[in-house]
Amino acid sequence: MASTPSEPRVGTVHLVGAGPGDPDLLTLRAARLLMSAGLIVHDGLVSPEILAMTRGGARLVSVAKARSNHTMKQEDINALLVREALAGQDVVRLKGGDPFIFGRGGEEAEACRAAGVPVQVVPGITSALGASAAAQIPLTHRTSASIVSFVAGQCKGLSEQNWAGLAGKDRTLVIFMGLATAAQIAEKLMADGLAPETPVAVIENATRSAMRVLRGPLAGLPDLVQGHRVRSPALIVIGDVAAEQDTTVRAIALEAAQ
Repeated sequence: MASTPSEPRVGTVHLVGAGPGDPDLLTLRAARLLMSAGLIVHDGLVSPEILAMTRGGARLVSVAKARSNHTMKQEDINALLVREALAGQDVVRLKGGDPFIFGRGGEEAEACRAAGVPVQVVPGITSALGASAAAQIPLTHRTSASIVSFVAGQCKGLSEQNWAGLAGKDRTLVIFMGLATAAQIAEKLMADGLAPETPVAVIENATRSAMRVLRGPLAGLPDLVQGHRVRSPALIVIGDVAAEQDTTVRAIALEAAQ
């Protein structure tokens, strides 16, 4: 936003995707902004290696969220971004994955625009793509999947949502934030007609040194998550593509599980 000599400068809010965790997967623009920013408001899923790229003297504000335990409510995050920008501060709002894929970036952009604050969006590699690539699971495949869907497994009214047709033959379903509701997710999909033996992969800490790839049938999803004590960040991939086995990835997963 242009300013006249009599008007205070208004900063810009940059909604920046940090990708799945590996700093090498940042876009060039994201890296440049991160290394030059004076204020970074970041999620809890942003890896320490990426936060270490910030310049000396930069102010880092964590607004980490966990299930039923939010450092800051979304309304307060919106207010923080607007307040800092109206005070003349350029802000990097750093989000795991991509800002517009289950990152609530749309809400933050709306709040900024409503307050007259300019917004720029820097896309990141969404965790679905980063995790599947790291695990060498093709979300689409010429012989087994021509449709891929992303859903949130932790959301209000999960049991009432209609997921019929999202998973099944020639389809891949990727579930974000599904660890806490793994049992309900498996029950819901089987009630919709999905076979209990449908392949499932759980990808934990994708692209990071502690990455694990755990596989099993849909009916065993709750035991897979609980038995291996899977922790966030993790994604659930459901469909025939999840059965694709690469020996290198399998060896890495077994080694990490020991």
